[in-house]
Amino acid sequence: MWKLLAGLGIFLFGIFLMEESIKELAGKAFRTLIRRYTETKISSILSGSLSTAILQSSSAVNLMVLAFVGAGIMSLHNALGVILGANIGTTFTAWIVAFFGFKISIESFALPLIAVGGLGMIVFANSARYLNISKLFIGFGLLFHGLDYMKTSVDQLTQFFDITMLAGYGLGIFLLAGIILTAVMQSSSATIALILSGIYSGLMGFEAGAAMVIGANMGTTVTVILGALGGIPIKKRVAVGHLVFNTVTGAIVFLLLPVLAWLIQSGLGWEDNTVLGIALFHTLFNLIGVMLFLPFISGFTDKLNTLFQEPDKILTHFIQNTSPDVADAALVAFKKEILHQYIESRRYLIRLYNLSLSPDLTQGEEPHLQSLFSGSKNHIYGQLQELHGNIFEYYAMIDSKQLNEVDAQKLDQYLRASRNIMNATQNLKEVRSDLEEFEFSNNTFLNDQFPIYKQRLEELFSDLDVIVEKNKGDAAAFSHVLKQVNANDMKCISESSQAIKNRKLKDLEATSMVMTNRMFTQSCRMFVFGIEELLTEENLRKE
Repeated sequence: MWKLLAGLGIFLFGIFLMEESIKELAGKAFRTLIRRYTETKISSILSGSLSTAILQSSSAVNLMVLAFVGAGIMSLHNALGVILGANIGTTFTAWIVAFFGFKISIESFALPLIAVGGLGMIVFANSARYLNISKLFIGFGLLFHGLDYMKTSVDQLTQFFDITMLAGYGLGIFLLAGIILTAVMQSSSATIALILSGIYSGLMGFEAGAAMVIGANMGTTVTVILGALGGIPIKKRVAVGHLVFNTVTGAIVFLLLPVLAWLIQSGLGWEDNTVLGIALFHTLFNLIGVMLFLPFISGFTDKLNTLFQEPDKILTHFIQNTSPDVADAALVAFKKEILHQYIESRRYLIRLYNLSLSPDLTQGEEPHLQSLFSGSKNHIYGQLQELHGNIFEYYAMIDSKQLNEVDAQKLDQYLRASRNIMNATQNLKEVRSDLEEFEFSNNTFLNDQFPIYKQRLEELFSDLDVIVEKNKGDAAAFSHVLKQVNANDMKCISESSQAIKNRKLKDLEATSMVMTNRMFTQSCRMFVFGIEELLTEENLRKE
């Protein structure tokens, strides 16, 4: 028994190391894949399948999807497509284990992988990239080493435990066992490895193993449900969608189990190859689920959108109390709301970049604005997007014909300020992801960039804070801030050029550095332009 548990522990730790190392090596690439290439049903399913097959974890992909829908950068419709695909992608693990784990001598490649990876972790301790490659080798080796322990220990269990005792309870008991094991271990891959070991050792038959596979798929819903607890409504809808998909698919395939078992064993002639047969069943099971749900995703999404309705949280400070029908009053409230938008964006970026600045502006003519935003950084960013949408909607309801020509121009000027603030915030959010890559790079020049960019952003907000707290700006003040932004830009370009000459930056690294600096500088300028358009009586900047 202890050998079985030890093998299970080693197997799970191997999966953990593989998942963590692949996330570090190519995590952003898969985040980008899931976020961008999910515009259609088919592309969503393919993105989910590919990401899960490579990351070796449907739970990781599903939790990533929860984060994206929570941040408002993925729709519920696309999220369901990715989850369908993730169920297909997770079957890749079963094929690897079934083919390599039971066809090839494990010691011939598992131990060398562990040895190379272990030595690599010591030799390449200072190189993040090669350190993660070493972890990947160790994880892959441990996965099969743990499988070998499980396989041999299950052989011994047959001497003390007669699995046929459970047959009297029907296949339902095996289905339940698969659900419980996966829910406890939080890994369907580990459950399926146990199933394959049991079948290989003759501890259970094909149909019993197939029933446990169905249970394992149903058990994966627990991870997503736990991830959605206490979350915003759309996260809960994703979790319910995942639960319904896996449960309904599991119930239908369970009813079809005798037919599918006959098809694989007798129809395809795999009676003597039950291990690979289970891997094929796992794939067919999920393909059937996708084909069943694919035509109904749109309608299913509409139904889910009616669940977990909550009262709309008011994120605005001023415009909700002012009727847009009174144009003069609406103009004043509109301006104050965009100032509130800037303050909330500033708070968000202070937290995102961990800046050494107070999140509050407590001095000046304007009263201190209590933050109405709460939650994770991703959730707060979603609230910023919602606030920007509220501001634009209010702008559309103001009757500009009631305003004189000057005030009508101010209205459009204030809207440009709001757009500049939102665009700058969005760009700086993306830049933070690029700087995160720099931090994990094995290039010391790139490693040093994050503190520099933090300092640049702190300088920008410190300069703008003086203007905002006075609630009034002039040409000289904004010119000074822009000169500082441009000086930091030129300094970065100069240092990057010198690094290229000194061979401290390679071509692709230099390109990434230049593009990051460009987006960062443009964002800083947009903040300056936004506050300028908001706090000057006339538009001082030429378009």
